[in-house]
Amino acid sequence: MDAILIPILVAAIVVIFLVATSVRIVPQARRYNIERFGRYRRTLQPGLNLVLPVADRVNTKLDVREQVYSSDPRPVITEDNLVVNIDTVLYYQITDPRSAAYEVADYLQAIDQLTVTTLRNVIGSMDLEETLTSREEINTRLRTVLDDATGKWGIRVNRVEIKAIDPPNTIKEAMEKQMRAERDKRAAILHAEGERQAKILTAEGTKQKDILEAQGTQQAMILRADGEAKAVERVFQAVHRNNADPKILAYKYLETLPHLANSENNTFWVIPGELTEAVRSVSSAFADHSTMGLPENVQSEEATSNDTTDDSATAEIESGPRNTAAAAADEVAKQAAAAVNNAKAEAEAARTPQVPGRGKPSTD
Repeated sequence: MDAILIPILVAAIVVIFLVATSVRIVPQARRYNIERFGRYRRTLQPGLNLVLPVADRVNTKLDVREQVYSSDPRPVITEDNLVVNIDTVLYYQITDPRSAAYEVADYLQAIDQLTVTTLRNVIGSMDLEETLTSREEINTRLRTVLDDATGKWGIRVNRVEIKAIDPPNTIKEAMEKQMRAERDKRAAILHAEGERQAKILTAEGTKQKDILEAQGTQQAMILRADGEAKAVERVFQAVHRNNADPKILAYKYLETLPHLANSENNTFWVIPGELTEAVRSVSSAFADHSTMGLPENVQSEEATSNDTTDDSATAEIESGPRNTAAAAADEVAKQAAAAVNNAKAEAEAARTPQVPGRGKPSTD
């Protein structure tokens, strides 16, 4: 009985071993390269696969998903002989597992070395300033070269990115100073622009202020002139409507003369030639009223005295000082007032009856 069980157990173990070695389960996104007696046979796809036991074996297991490879910083010399350290990031994907396993020994090392040599060729034709500002161009050129070279390895390079470009410390300090100078320059320009705008706005405000003040002064002068014109027009109409006596006009003329010299803008004043005529007209006006009903000899005496007074007033006016307009105006006003007072006094004296035998008028 035991002799029968032992062969059965051995046969079962052999069958289990053969079944286990002939079945291969490949996960998703994985590829297995199968060799039969050391020669490539086929590539297993994801799922359940059967192989020959003992004859077939799995050589390489590859991941066909997109992968990321980051290289170490590598020194690169620019066109202006500056050494910069550049880090790159590579995004690649295996498209042919057989080529990736048999066309190149280590595809990651091959890609890394190819990236370094391509970088040195690309950066060697650029200066530092262009290197720092042309990352997109560097990435495009790297991707083109790597994609062409890795195509026969069964690898597709999807993207190549420059992770960092580190210039020497002295260059960094110089760049910082340059950037600080640029910022100071922009700040000074902005400050100057602000001051210019402020001055422009101030000038515009002053201009508008002057214009408005001038317009206000103009309107005030126009309104004042209109008022004076209307006042003169009314006076003129009143004079012509009431048929004023020339003697009243002469008296008003004398009243107006002192006001002409009181103005602040008058530095020179000329006494008109009609002044004596005006004084004579006023004096004769009072004399005419006072001599009504008097004897002819009294009227002739008063006329003689009035003529004498007018002549003396005229002589005094003509011989008076004319150094200043104000003094001349005051002198004329005084003489006119004196002439009027004399005329009034003579008129009152003519109205008072004379007592025979006495030199003074009666006070009754």
